[in-house]
Amino acid sequence: MPDTMSTPRHGAAAVLAIRPFRLFLAARFVTATAFQMVGVAVGWQIYALTGDPLHLGYVGLTQFVPILLLALPAGHAADRFDRRHLLVACLGVEALAVAALLILSLSPTPPLGTLYAILAVMGAGRAFLAPANQSLVPLLVPPPLFPRAVAWGSISYQVAVIAGPAMGGLLYAFGPGAVYGVSLTLMVGAAVAVVVLGTPLIAQAAVETGLEGVLAGLGYIWRRKDILGAVSLDLFAVLLGGATALLPIFARDILDTGPLGLGLLRSAPALGAAAMAITLAHRPLQGGTGTKLFASVAVFGLATIVFGLSTDIRLSMAALAVLGAADMISVVVRQTLVQIRTPDSMRGRVSAVNWVFIGASNELGEFESGLTASWFGAMPAVVIGGLGTLAVAGLWAWRFPELRKIDRLG
Repeated sequence: MPDTMSTPRHGAAAVLAIRPFRLFLAARFVTATAFQMVGVAVGWQIYALTGDPLHLGYVGLTQFVPILLLALPAGHAADRFDRRHLLVACLGVEALAVAALLILSLSPTPPLGTLYAILAVMGAGRAFLAPANQSLVPLLVPPPLFPRAVAWGSISYQVAVIAGPAMGGLLYAFGPGAVYGVSLTLMVGAAVAVVVLGTPLIAQAAVETGLEGVLAGLGYIWRRKDILGAVSLDLFAVLLGGATALLPIFARDILDTGPLGLGLLRSAPALGAAAMAITLAHRPLQGGTGTKLFASVAVFGLATIVFGLSTDIRLSMAALAVLGAADMISVVVRQTLVQIRTPDSMRGRVSAVNWVFIGASNELGEFESGLTASWFGAMPAVVIGGLGTLAVAGLWAWRFPELRKIDRLG
């Protein structure tokens, strides 16, 4: 176990004094940056090849199916084995997949089937990467610093989500191969940072084997209605309200901008989220946490509606920034609840279930967005999704009073 207990207990920067956490944060940042860059390149490339919004939905679906199938055994692996070794192996798989995209980009008309197959491999790697990633932080920092660690991790991720799409949009001017080449370099660097951590990071308590052990995370979340409410609220709110998959359509057909404009649009939610994450790192939620959570989801839905109705890129980016800030509150509450209120011997499996919910809300949400856009058009699809998010916030506030009544995290 790293020397974390001698770390100062107070102040937003206290958690950054822990060297293993800093290395982990760096690895997470460059990995997230690479994923965002690949997302811009793949989305623009596939829409340019097909001109069909449904294919943008297939991008999310192709990555979600492996996550759904592999998440539970991946969570079990995170609780049984050294999480650092799992991270290195997963980053190796992701690097190989990006290398395949790089090779495929040499063709002016790469086969769609091969592109989707590579994305499925990336989804499989992320299925194992996420629970090892999410369950690692409690082994790096003492419990009193964990909410701040979540906030700093969110800041790191959101900065990557700001920088990654913008970098991807700029590099795409030189072709998708330039994006994939830089992303590959970043992933290799992330693997090196994890190796340098050095300290074994494995749960100390015994972990059940067999099917009972694999399914234990599901049972734990089902019994904890506060955690179940938080992760399911995020699932349905983002599933209905997410508009990320349709950004190539808005960039090209509605807002009349190019790959760089797409990168800016993808960065806007992260800009708002990063600002909120910095605020929460310095001033964590202190009271009325449950009420603030539901209010943030309602703001998320309203901002989604504004974005769906906008035909001005400045208003669109502002709406996306507000959307990102509201979503960050939900992210911090959910991650803190899941990690602090879960025993270490089960964090990998509970994180895996949480990741299925996140993957469903993001990747499956992309498929839902592409499908509804193919039926109704992009703008009506986003507005309908925002209205659905408002309905979910009201229904969940009534259905999960345990979550609504939470006063403080911890």
